[in-house]
Amino acid sequence: MTSTLLRGRTLSFVRFPETIDDLAACRYEEGGGLLIEDGRIVASGPFTDVKDKAGEGVKIVDHRPNLILPGFIDCHVHMPQMQVIASYGAELLDWLNTYTFPEETKFRDAQHGRRIARLFLDEMLRQGTTTVAAYCSVHKASAEAFFAESHDRNMLNIAGKVMMDRNAPEGVLDTPQSGYDDTKALIAEWHGKGRQHYAVTPRFAITSSPEQMEMAQALMREHPDLHMQTHLSENHAEIAFTQALYPWSKDYTDVYERYGLLGPKSLFGHCIHLSEREADAMSASGSVAVFCPTSNLFLGSGLFDYQRFRKRQNPLRIAAATDVGGGTNYSMLRTMDEAYKVIALNGEKLNPLASFWQITRGNAEALSLADRIGTLEPGTDADLTVLDARVTPGMRLRMETVGTLAEELFLLQTLGDDRTVVETYVAGKPLKSVLPA
Repeated sequence: MTSTLLRGRTLSFVRFPETIDDLAACRYEEGGGLLIEDGRIVASGPFTDVKDKAGEGVKIVDHRPNLILPGFIDCHVHMPQMQVIASYGAELLDWLNTYTFPEETKFRDAQHGRRIARLFLDEMLRQGTTTVAAYCSVHKASAEAFFAESHDRNMLNIAGKVMMDRNAPEGVLDTPQSGYDDTKALIAEWHGKGRQHYAVTPRFAITSSPEQMEMAQALMREHPDLHMQTHLSENHAEIAFTQALYPWSKDYTDVYERYGLLGPKSLFGHCIHLSEREADAMSASGSVAVFCPTSNLFLGSGLFDYQRFRKRQNPLRIAAATDVGGGTNYSMLRTMDEAYKVIALNGEKLNPLASFWQITRGNAEALSLADRIGTLEPGTDADLTVLDARVTPGMRLRMETVGTLAEELFLLQTLGDDRTVVETYVAGKPLKSVLPA
């Protein structure tokens, strides 16, 4: 049995921090320790206490004065879109047709898929992100590439090949039957292999016919433990087109509801323009609304009303995500910086403790995986990120005036990026420091 003892300032969360000084929501140790054995956390707390439990001869890695947190979690990201990030000037539907679909056509080539999957997961680790819910392309080989690279790194990731059989170029279309067959084969090969999780992934109602939506419904009935991921209510033109394609629907959410795709492991990207009926349906089913602030701003889609959705009588479960390549940065720190601004434009604020709860335990809860990731609790997987708030001259200067944990977190959120991440641990193994330059 291999044991490692990490030393540093440890921070995790037990619930949503309601205010900037709600330290009861946190587990913070100024002189903290984490004992890791065979990829799991077996003890956490004050360093001296944990060291006593570790016994003699344990390997000690000293990260002082840096912060050790659970690894960041990204709940909605498109692996095939690495080479369309930062593409100029289009709203959602034009952006898909001009940039995204032509790019995803390249994933017919399995070697291209393997290269991009490798670079994508390396980039996630550089950013301190240890778990993603990823969309692959329509091609079965793209999901095979993603899962192979993820398994090689022993990452806990969720992914699926998109199902789309209409309203896109021929090179990115499947059929209802081939989408079903490919998904079934991928589930059999990858779901539960190591730390891999499969998500049934109809891209969105516009690109899936009623026949394909029925296939997605059948897959979820056959595999009720799986996640389901898709898009919902991102853009006004998208909503209008969806209702024209499904004229019987009460609203956009009703399409997914009618095909049995709402539920506690269903992840709906964006959810900006939900009606009260739709929000109630999401709440009643336990479905997750995934907030993608950089993407929503970049494409001009709208402002996700985070605090209203969280505080309404029937609250929504909320996750946060980069949505690369519509999103403009791979970093969850940059994502929460933009989230803060979106929420401010809606007349509210999100305190920095809550931001870091969201991208750790909050996103783990949204994925129904808080028993495995997102905390520093003994028995959970040792997926961690180590952050340095003094890594740039500007941050170092600002830290001279920082007096509280919340102020430091807000500095990390506002000015931090991949340089802030000193190390990323996956199942107890340091991976950022060994990545190729």
